[in-house]
Parts: sequence; structure tokens; C-alpha cells
Amino acid sequence: MKKLTMMMALGLTVAGMMAQDVYAATKLEFAQNKREAVASFDALILKFEKQNPDVDIEQNFLPEFNTVMQARMMKGNLPDIIAMGGDSLYGEMSRAGVLADFTGDPALDTLQPAYLQMLAKLAKTETVNGLPFSANANTVLYNKKKFAELGVQIPTTWDEFIALCEKIKAAGQTPLYLTFADAWTTMVPFNSMASNLQGDDFTEKRTANETTFAERYRPVAEKMLQLLNYGLADNFSADYNQGNAAFAKGEAFMLIQGIWAISSIKQANPEVEIGVFALPVTNDAAQNRLISGVDTVLTMSADTKNAEIAKKFIAFMLQPENAQQYINDQKLYSAVKGVFQEDPQLADIKGYFESGQITSFADHYYPAGMQVANLVQEFLINKDVDAFLKKLDEEWDKVAARM
Repeated sequence: MKKLTMMMALGLTVAGMMAQDVYAATKLEFAQNKREAVASFDALILKFEKQNPDVDIEQNFLPEFNTVMQARMMKGNLPDIIAMGGDSLYGEMSRAGVLADFTGDPALDTLQPAYLQMLAKLAKTETVNGLPFSANANTVLYNKKKFAELGVQIPTTWDEFIALCEKIKAAGQTPLYLTFADAWTTMVPFNSMASNLQGDDFTEKRTANETTFAERYRPVAEKMLQLLNYGLADNFSADYNQGNAAFAKGEAFMLIQGIWAISSIKQANPEVEIGVFALPVTNDAAQNRLISGVDTVLTMSADTKNAEIAKKFIAFMLQPENAQQYINDQKLYSAVKGVFQEDPQLADIKGYFESGQITSFADHYYPAGMQVANLVQEFLINKDVDAFLKKLDEEWDKVAARM
């Protein structure tokens, strides 16, 4: 009996080890680039795992996402599932053939064509290597209570915006909480200016050597410098997280940031009343477009050993119920048809989407290795317009020559 008991115990132990091995075989890495979305992704992952108890999705938030992805792409060990920005890195990875092919996937019929076209323009390939999940918008967040107390309105032209900043400054208040300690935050106003002031043909003409930054980007550079007059005593002392916390406490009238920051700000202060408007960079209100693009692309490694499960998870994320949950949490827009953003805080920019007064992020179409954010940050510190424009052209040519 004792021998039988020992054999049974041994059998249970072996069975347990085998079960663990089977379970470990269905463990997938889900890498993503958004700090503020960690909790939202965790909730959806938990929901998926409850429906699929033999699957373990491990979220891996990567602060230096682009750098890590480029390194892992070179080493051939990409994560199973990837949630990334719809930017030049996505295009680079698509052309490198390291992402799975979604051409003909049934999910394509459930997604907004405009965002699929944005990704196709980035990829420049015949295949579909990622599915747009959410869309964002570059905006100016403003404190509604402070605007009402000072009796000011949303500006619709550049001159009105500058006049507004002057009025706030004259009242002894801070117009803009600039967070340029984080280089990437400089790209929020930069893209609003570049996309509106340079039209939609700059990257094509620059690629064909028919124009240069030096010829066309001076107005962008000069207006970026103007912003510095309305920020902090040191515009390079605060980062993104500090800016969100300060804005939540009412330390500035406005924060030039994407709508993705709203959820973080509301976590810090649920009572703050936030409104949004598109940064008006020209003096023709009808020509000022909202900058919107694919915030998150869902894709997977072409070499994942768990392709069936990875694709099942992506399909789960794109289900309307789950897409709605995500955009409600993150205050974003959905790329899934029939999923709408109804948050009243975003009412001021709803008209841009309804009228199609939208354009994409200029820097998403620059060569992937330019590191434009660092160049813009350096320029705002040194304030040398000519040197900045020359550097942009030099970096474009340098990176393009390696492609």
C-alpha cells in the first residue's frame, strides 16, 4: 500500500510537471509602448485569459520601445504580440519582413479604411502587416474652469492663440506647461505645425530631393521658439508625468499634449474639468487641421511559435466590446467600425472628425533613424534656426543613404 501510495504521488508529481510544461508552452510575450495603457491592457489580458485558461499573456511595457524593437529585430527575437505606434518604425519593420502577414484577414473588413491607408502609406509594401486598433489626436488640453474665470475662449487662429497666451501671462498665470525634459513631447506641437504648414507632399518631395527642410521648415522652427515665451521658467525641467500632475493641480491654463494624456491627468485629479482644441498654427481657421493618426497597431512576429494564439488574442482585442473598453479607459478613438468616442471632454474636436478636417503626423513619414525628437529638443535649447534646419537635412540624407 505504501509502495502504491508512493507511486501515485510520483505519478501526480510527473503529471503536474507535464501540465506545467504544457502551460509554459502557451506563454506569449505582449510588448507595448504606452506607460499610461498598462492597466488597460492588463484588464483586457485578464479577460482573455479567463476565456482561454491555458494561455498566459505576459505584458512587457518598454519605455525605450523603438530602440529595443530595433535591437530585437536585428537579433531575430521579436515578441510574439506587439502593440506599437503607427509610425516610421512600423514601416521599417513591415519592409523588413519581420511582422506577420494579415492580408485577407477577416478583421480588415471591420476596420476604418482611413487608418488602414495610413499604415499602408507607412509600410509601402503589398502586404498588410498590422491592424490599427486605436487612433489619437494632437491637441491643446485646457482647464475649463480657468478659461471661464479669465473670460477667454478657444482660439481658432495662431494670432488668437498668441493673444490668449499674452492675456494669461499678463494676469500673472502660466499659459503653457511645457514638458520638454522629455524630448518626445516636443513632437506634439512640432507635428501640429509641420503637418499644417508644410502640406501633405513634403516627405514625397524631400525623398525625391525636390525640396529641403531649409527651404520649407523655417516657419515651423520660428513658431516652435515662440512657444517658449509662454511656458515655465525652465521649459526643460519637467517631463511628461510631471506635466500631467501639474496640469491636474491647475498649475497652468494649457498643456500641449495628445488626448492620451487625459486618463493620466484624471487619475491625478478626477475633479479637474478638461477641454481640448486643435493647436491653430495658421491665421486661416478653415486651414487648421487636427493631427490624428494610428495610436496603436496590433501585430505579431512573423516567426512566433504561437501564431494561432497570437492571432486569436489580436482578434479578441478588435471585438467591439473590447475596443470600446480600451478607448473609454484611454480617451482615444477607435479604428474599429461602429466603436465611437462619446466622452464630453472631447466634444470640442468632434467636428474635425465629422468634417474630415484631419491630417496625419508629419514625422511618421520621416526615415526611422532620424531621432527627430532629440533634434527638436536640442534646437529649442540652442535656438539656432539655421543650424537646426541644416541638421534636419543632414540627418535625413544620412539615414536615407543607409536604407
